[in-house]
Amino acid sequence: MNKYIQANAVQSRTHPWLRNIHLHYHPGSGTPLTDRVAAGIMDKLRALGHAVQQQADENTKVVLTTAEFGQIIGWRRAMMFTGRIQLKLKHAPVAVTLVHMTPAQFEEQIEYFSKALAKSPSDPDDFRFEGLAEESPGILIEQGTRGGPILSLLRLIQAQSKCIRILLVIGEETPERIYHFDLVGACPYTEYSVGEDAFYEDIALRLVTYESTWEITQHEVVGDPVPYEKWRSRPTIDQMCQAAVEFDRRNFFTEMLVITELANVPAINDAIASQYSEGCFATWDPELEGIIATITGSARPVDKGNITEEDLALIVGVRPDRQGALVRHIAGKKNISPSSEAVEMIDMDDALPRVGYNHMLNGSYNVPVIRSKLHCHRGVRAYDPDRVEYVPMDTPYHHYLVSCATEAQARGIKQAFSASESLLDPQDPRLAAFTILPGHGVLITEKWVEGKAPFQLIWEYMDMGYLEIDNFVPQGPLSYQLGPDGRMLVTRQSYPDWQLR
Repeated sequence: MNKYIQANAVQSRTHPWLRNIHLHYHPGSGTPLTDRVAAGIMDKLRALGHAVQQQADENTKVVLTTAEFGQIIGWRRAMMFTGRIQLKLKHAPVAVTLVHMTPAQFEEQIEYFSKALAKSPSDPDDFRFEGLAEESPGILIEQGTRGGPILSLLRLIQAQSKCIRILLVIGEETPERIYHFDLVGACPYTEYSVGEDAFYEDIALRLVTYESTWEITQHEVVGDPVPYEKWRSRPTIDQMCQAAVEFDRRNFFTEMLVITELANVPAINDAIASQYSEGCFATWDPELEGIIATITGSARPVDKGNITEEDLALIVGVRPDRQGALVRHIAGKKNISPSSEAVEMIDMDDALPRVGYNHMLNGSYNVPVIRSKLHCHRGVRAYDPDRVEYVPMDTPYHHYLVSCATEAQARGIKQAFSASESLLDPQDPRLAAFTILPGHGVLITEKWVEGKAPFQLIWEYMDMGYLEIDNFVPQGPLSYQLGPDGRMLVTRQSYPDWQLR
């Protein structure tokens, strides 16, 4: 039975905040199996109380369509780009595409990418495919190197079908399993062996989970601009830039994904940002009374391993309606919105204590117990439990994944760290804590340590093996067990089968 979904106790693993959704089925060029799976999904959605519409209207949240593997769909026909026009709507519904591969096709593709990625150096010609942009080989190589062959396959299917949300069905006449692909590279799967009813319930619940939350990126500018002289005088600015260099040396940040370098699309509309900058980090500045954080990569390309002060923003709180963060601008500086994870970066402090911090030159401050926060699409292979604490997300987040920059993710992260023993007790000797967002990545925090720059504790812990970073991100429930060296090691059961090949 699939380690990610069992046939019983489904209710204990679902989120309590799920909403009813309206879905319209608009089939494209599919196969009998995609038709069968689409029918099963719609039947289960109806049984769960959701609306399956014959005709799309202003209530339509999701458009489910189909495509064949290897089919090149032009952007003018792609629901993600022109669904609003094709369905004569005033809004753009979320497009989800069912793609069918036979087991033989899937194994052939995984084997192909495995061999191509094993070459050193990689041969770009191995990664050239019809319908992809000229620059796409570099992306397929980078993605596969960090996430395994299935991540290269994931990006190939997304680029050819011109859709980000993919349900990849593996099977002949009957489904064997279905993979759930998204923007950040998540690829959990559901197996048919759990039983037909549980199979379709899991797919439906994953779909509903994604559509029951919303982005919280409507940031609001508050207060008077900070004088540039005060901003530039803060050592935190240069320390952030130095931290970027340090983490880049350790290959922590994954490369930015530029959509037009992957797929042949003439321009990016409101369906998706033109680039997707992976990772963000922030640290508290006592004098500015807020966190200095990296800016969003959707505004312009941002190399998180080589930033300048123009790539930083000041966050001082969360909007009362929780639709975004409160930001203070800096006078005389370009002011670009902070990373999409801005709300979670500062909101988690609200559930934790504050501590006294004495600076040898600038006096005493009352500051949040967390000094710095570091997020990227990586996992944690091992950690020293005497120095680092693992704070798991609540159970539903391990079974029904949420997306980045959403209200649900910010809430889940806050809940996880609010239960941290090491953070609730400032005297706890563990100075770092982390959580894993299945299918997404890791969020690491550090306490204040006299004599150390922001993030220095984290990169030193990485160097000493107290916190071992992994390229792979678990796609479902994960666990750690005590290893022979005294560290907690992630279990093999925490990874999908393809990551263990």
